[in-house]
Amino acid sequence: MTEGYLQRKASWQVLLKVSSGRYSDRAIDEVLSDYRFNSLDIAFITELSFGCIRYRKYLDLWIDHTSKLSHKKQPPKLRWLLHIGLYQILKMSKIPYSASISTTVESAKKSDLKKLSGVVNAILRNAIKKIENKNYPNIPNNNIDKIAFLDSLPEWLVEEIIDWEGINNAEIIAKSFNKKPSIDFRINTLKTNMKDVIEEFRSSNLVAIEIKDLKTGVELKSKARSIKKLPGFIEGKWVIQDRSSQSIAPLLNPKKGDKILDLCAAPGTKTTHLAELIKDDGEIWAIDRSKVRLDLLKDNLKRLEIKCVKTLVADTNELLKLKPDFLNYFDKVLLDAPCSGIGTLSRNPDARWSLSNRKIDELIQLQMKLLESSKYFLNDNGTLVYSTCTICPRENNLLINSFLTKNSNMHLICEKQILPGFQDNGDGFYAAVIKNKK
Repeated sequence: MTEGYLQRKASWQVLLKVSSGRYSDRAIDEVLSDYRFNSLDIAFITELSFGCIRYRKYLDLWIDHTSKLSHKKQPPKLRWLLHIGLYQILKMSKIPYSASISTTVESAKKSDLKKLSGVVNAILRNAIKKIENKNYPNIPNNNIDKIAFLDSLPEWLVEEIIDWEGINNAEIIAKSFNKKPSIDFRINTLKTNMKDVIEEFRSSNLVAIEIKDLKTGVELKSKARSIKKLPGFIEGKWVIQDRSSQSIAPLLNPKKGDKILDLCAAPGTKTTHLAELIKDDGEIWAIDRSKVRLDLLKDNLKRLEIKCVKTLVADTNELLKLKPDFLNYFDKVLLDAPCSGIGTLSRNPDARWSLSNRKIDELIQLQMKLLESSKYFLNDNGTLVYSTCTICPRENNLLINSFLTKNSNMHLICEKQILPGFQDNGDGFYAAVIKNKK
């Protein structure tokens, strides 16, 4: 068996699952559970699988450039296998061309595509020949198509980002969507401190560094292994959380004794952050309509040994019917609303292909409904933070402007938009801090 064949086979299986509707993170977990790969194998499979998903449009362009049949006419299973080979050739410079071809062809031979293994071999060899002759695919000479093809994004999304941020920023943002995201932790200050956590990683021959401007943020610089096997995880000394996300909970200015409501809370990274900020001394209710996701939150609470959080499976828009005593009860309310997730496309590579303006329009209606429901939980001097992990203005500042126009008894304290790709920003996030007028 050719060395590396199983890794390519596993990556191909991930692509097939994603093409059938699985989320990429779930697909890779399901596939890896059937093998016994070491940490290096897993890192390779993740890079290859996620890379193929991110660069789908770019790889299709190369299929069109090297095959007699366009990508649209290729059998889907063959198309994804060609992506496996082409991505190695085009984007993984440390892999010899010969290995890229042989392992991909072997995958075809050991599957029901055996009769097409010659086609796979011919297309990949043709791609290498064109690269060596500097014969690259033609891309229309306009900003939208350039970004769409080279950074592999839907044209409509590129057009939107250019409209939101201008061409220069759009180019930076688009490139950030294809970069490997950092592995960020948030220190559990109820159990440990920054110095001790970094030293514990160092003692395990792992490099972890403080994240600038975050008192409890740490980035793992060493190659990732299983998160649950990293030092301090079982003991609840930290939780995985992107650096941008870590900036949200502090906007509520949580204090000891506060009564806090966290809506759409699961899986609970912001919930646990709030609990740590109030020193586990107060009353926090974490609400989510998904029991499965709320169970994940409960697992985190147990691991981090947080006591002040109560959980409830409920729809925010129906919450007052279940809990009428919540009316005007809370000092602080966090609404981390369901959104398009455009700020997190580097972490969720498949999301770019399932998004549409229609879906965003539907989300905006939901977001406004959730906002309208959220205001009733605040006391007279209460603070509401609305947050999303998108950079779409219609889900963010424009939505907040519309909400405040309808609710003259509330006013905006501040808002922030974090754009991915700039300095060390992490994911794209938006937050608005709103208070009741006295």
